[in-house]
Amino acid sequence: MAKVFHRLSIDPDKSLAEQPESGHNRWHPAIEPRLHVSPGDRVVIETRDAVDGQITSPDPAVNGPVDIGRVHPLTGPVYIRDAEPGDLLEVQIIEVEPATSAFTMISPALGFLREDFSTPFIAIWRLANGFAETPQVPGVRIPAACFPGVIGVAPSYELLKQANDREQKLRQSGGVAPPPERKGAVPANEPIASEGLRTIPPRENAGNVDIKQLTAGARVFIPVWEKGALFSIGDGHFAQGDSECCGTAIEMAATFHLEFYLRKGEAARRKLRDLSFAHDGYFTAPEMAAPRRFYATTGMPITAAGENRADDLALAARNAVRHMIDYLHEERGYSREQAYVICSVAVDLRISQVVDVPNFTVSALLPLEIFV
Repeated sequence: MAKVFHRLSIDPDKSLAEQPESGHNRWHPAIEPRLHVSPGDRVVIETRDAVDGQITSPDPAVNGPVDIGRVHPLTGPVYIRDAEPGDLLEVQIIEVEPATSAFTMISPALGFLREDFSTPFIAIWRLANGFAETPQVPGVRIPAACFPGVIGVAPSYELLKQANDREQKLRQSGGVAPPPERKGAVPANEPIASEGLRTIPPRENAGNVDIKQLTAGARVFIPVWEKGALFSIGDGHFAQGDSECCGTAIEMAATFHLEFYLRKGEAARRKLRDLSFAHDGYFTAPEMAAPRRFYATTGMPITAAGENRADDLALAARNAVRHMIDYLHEERGYSREQAYVICSVAVDLRISQVVDVPNFTVSALLPLEIFV
């Protein structure tokens, strides 16, 4: 039987709010599907960049403040026939077509080291011939390893309520979780605008997972929560380090070529509630996945004042990144903002050990092949 092909197109010159029928930027089961497909169909999906075209210049004053309410304009949902709650949706990523330009942004409100950086910084990348280069971070050339930052399905009404309730409790206890926000919501109609889950954190429906291994050839397995699965995608990344520590990767518009398959009842049978993935080849060039030449720093859960915080992997990771920024600044002459960008787009954080209590160790690995 011949394969059936579909395409979801957008107008790249219009924002999501100007073309609301093309997608959404909140997760909610009431969002109407744009397309119905059958398992095995090929679907080509065009997407906007992560901030809906708000970044056009390396000068933060030219762009103005970024409206966080517009973040992650997704294309979809796609209704997959025969998909039911408890199934496992298999998404095969066949190809990723990159745009010709991209950005990386440091925003004082975002990022792993947000307490260390108070000055906005933007790099505009030229994407050509399989590499990204930017005059804002000279001497660096990043090879393509394109993937979707956001890939997911609609939550059920039960999961929607559960996520909203638990994140509200988290905020009340001093934690950070973006609340539902009507401002900038697409669709703007109720109850979606005031109930819809923000796309910034990933959840059981997947979403903003930012997993750099989801390149062409990957198979992504997502539990189905609603009839039809209601799949959406966006937030294209040209390349990213494992951590995306400054809050952004090399962010671009992209076109994704996908196929969908169903494993009936598999999520329920195996009690799966989280995304999993597989790849049958190298997810990126071998010299980037396991670089021949690299420099690495390490971090342990010990504060600058010498306080030991047992088993604190987040502190260990922050220390590893801070040490890498120091290296790039002191040894290679980059500003601290440039160094933070390099860490976000090219440095991989790796958990080296979690058994030598109290000092777990995280390594930050920098491939030296990116320097030209």
